[in-house]
Amino acid sequence: MSLPIIAILRGITPSEAPAIGRAIVAAGITTIEVPLNSPDPLDSIAALVAELGETAIIGAGTVLRVEEVDAVADAGGRIIVSPNCNPAIIARTKARGLHSWPGVFTPTEALAALDAGADGLKLFPGSMAGPAGLAALRAILPPGTKVYAVGGAGPENFGDWIAASADGFGIGSALFKPGMDAGETGARARRIVAAYKEAAA
Repeated sequence: MSLPIIAILRGITPSEAPAIGRAIVAAGITTIEVPLNSPDPLDSIAALVAELGETAIIGAGTVLRVEEVDAVADAGGRIIVSPNCNPAIIARTKARGLHSWPGVFTPTEALAALDAGADGLKLFPGSMAGPAGLAALRAILPPGTKVYAVGGAGPENFGDWIAASADGFGIGSALFKPGMDAGETGARARRIVAAYKEAAA
């Protein structure tokens, strides 16, 4: 079973993407997003899809415009993650057959995202809401709603978030920073996976 962790590779370049992607997937993380404010992000997505498209879900983060959904889909991406709730982006994502994970912070945003067809919710910034904020939000969400904590959630506090009902996590700088090689990224990925498994046990 795939672990409920999204690797956020902000700042990655197309030339390094395949090796870093392989290291992350080898560690057990099989969903990868390239934020669109990275260098040549569509080229990185295409490179990751060519290398790992059969074994991982590759897509984009920081998707802010509807036309970007089409560009990601055309590059082979299968998941769209945004920092905000934009119903038009969600609708276009679903029309293209992609997974939709918009960012939400309030009950209004969360329910609007679900009404628009989101597959799951990205609670962002997680550091502002905290596990207590997620627990309070959960009370008004439909049963079965998937919520991933992003920003302020990581190996040091997976347990607190899981206890507050987090279904998964998006992990950025704790996993990858620009200039980091595949060896270090893979080692970090293995530590994150081990911490998640321990917290979720």
